[in-house]
Amino acid sequence: MGVGTQFGRLLKVDLNSGQCTLSAFPESCAQYLGGRGFNAWYLYQHLPKGVDPLGPDNILLISCGLLTGSSAPACARLHINSLSPLTGILGSSNIGGYTGAWLRSCNISSIIITGKAKHPVALYIDDKGARLGDASILWGKDAFETQDAIRYAHKEGKPKILAIGQAGENRVRFAAIMTEKDHAAGRTGMGAVMGSKNLKAIVVSKGSHKHFFAKSIVQKQAVKDYALAIKNAAEFGFFSRYGGAGYVNWVNDMGIMGSKNYQDIGVDQIEKIDGRQLEKNVIKKTGCFKCPIQCKADLKIKQQGQDKIFTRPEFEPVINFGPKCGLDDLGAIIRLDNLCGRLGLDTTSSAGAIAFAMDLFEKGLMPERWSQGLDLSWGNAETMERLIYQMVEGKGLGKILRLGVRQAAKSIGKEAQKYAMHVKGLELTAYHPAAIMGTALGYAVSSRGGDYNNVYASLEYSWTKEEAKKEFGTKEAVNIKAIKAKGRLVAKAVTTNILVDCLGLCKVPVLSLLKSFNLEHEIRLANSLTDLKLTKVDLFESAIKIAALERLFNLRHSKERLEDKLPDTFMGNVGDKVLTTEDFNNMLKAFYRAIGWDENGIPLKIAQP
Repeated sequence: MGVGTQFGRLLKVDLNSGQCTLSAFPESCAQYLGGRGFNAWYLYQHLPKGVDPLGPDNILLISCGLLTGSSAPACARLHINSLSPLTGILGSSNIGGYTGAWLRSCNISSIIITGKAKHPVALYIDDKGARLGDASILWGKDAFETQDAIRYAHKEGKPKILAIGQAGENRVRFAAIMTEKDHAAGRTGMGAVMGSKNLKAIVVSKGSHKHFFAKSIVQKQAVKDYALAIKNAAEFGFFSRYGGAGYVNWVNDMGIMGSKNYQDIGVDQIEKIDGRQLEKNVIKKTGCFKCPIQCKADLKIKQQGQDKIFTRPEFEPVINFGPKCGLDDLGAIIRLDNLCGRLGLDTTSSAGAIAFAMDLFEKGLMPERWSQGLDLSWGNAETMERLIYQMVEGKGLGKILRLGVRQAAKSIGKEAQKYAMHVKGLELTAYHPAAIMGTALGYAVSSRGGDYNNVYASLEYSWTKEEAKKEFGTKEAVNIKAIKAKGRLVAKAVTTNILVDCLGLCKVPVLSLLKSFNLEHEIRLANSLTDLKLTKVDLFESAIKIAALERLFNLRHSKERLEDKLPDTFMGNVGDKVLTTEDFNNMLKAFYRAIGWDENGIPLKIAQP
């Protein structure tokens, strides 16, 4: 696989010295494609054991996928990695919008950031190269104000911006990196790493480089065919119209929604937070670079007698601030979601920390010295907003919640740990693991901790029984209550997700709409636009290597025993759902075999580039 200029250049930023240097993409890394794959290789090669995640020796990597910024539809994604201050293992997050495409237009594929600036700085990138500028005047501003101020001062080049808010500045362990008002690299605290380096923003002006630009008739037809495939997908119209928030009723009807800190499954009167009702409030549809779906939207909502503009929340924040915290007021959910975006907080971990506190309060396990008179009853939106500010400011109960539920539980006391719903320190997402077996296993083995989107095992409910029989040898693979073939299914999901992140494509069209877990459409598209000759076999072999690199990185850096397990509360009867320890362990062993690891979860072989 030749590299040439098609993989772009590396931009190395040494914040200690202020030097910004460009170099060629290494030939030996071609097998990792870019994005998540390149980041995994680089961190494994260059980050030694014992580094402080919030210290100057940590490395922050921001990388385009192979097709990011090209003519390919839905090719907007950037992958961001570092050592996570929340989990102590692989920090990993993904973000859309336009910044990745603008970075590629400057012929840059990856930014490698080391050291710590002496004072707040912003990184400015354009066709000519990169430089650091003083950002002291921006320090203390939220993520939206920061972007507005930069755009006002730098109108030329139509800059796109990655920025942190006060949460990143104050090193909240789950601080996010934002672009625009509704695109977040939220999970695992990459915003805190950026803040620890005194890096307030990354500003990218549009360049002149044409990355994998469709010129020939064949290339243009390939792009058109892929876009048409997305638009002809059964769920395209629904997703484009309502966004992820439109699926809240579906997850409740499926019987897989976690509620009240996973005490329960599902809620009554789900229509109160049905995202479809927001259609009447949409004033503008938005989305990512070259995406035909445009699933995001600006809303006009009357609150406190005035019309106010908000961005429409996605699926996860509606459920996490809603049922997970016992809140059934959609207007309040929207305010909380938008507040987290402004301050630069991951909504999933923020809501998970609040639900944890409410659960302890209900059970009489929250010490008064931490609650300090707060009404932590379920669904108290006023308290939830106050806790968000406390987490950012490091005050009151927020002082420990900002560390994540794993560390907060240790501060409160041993019994509290039973109600800290996390895997490897990362708060869980919307699906209840006792109700959907592939997702349960996915939570346990995800390389960044308890998270759905890092594995995205949607084929367990979206593939047909015939497809399951052909791929896994049993129709039961797509029975969400069954454990049969779930190890192989999740290994398939893990490797496919890695490749999607390496290609720089969005998972919504690839996996939710096209259900393309074999990547036939995407391989044809990539081969049409590039001079590469990618095959399914070669790509999935690369994915196995990348999964191994991420695993070995975690084994190196984890200060706690690296366990692929769920919280104990999910093992046994939960309502009418049962997930036994024996069944879970059988799924786990099957996953290890399918991904090429030994019975202890150690990769059996790894090719060193």
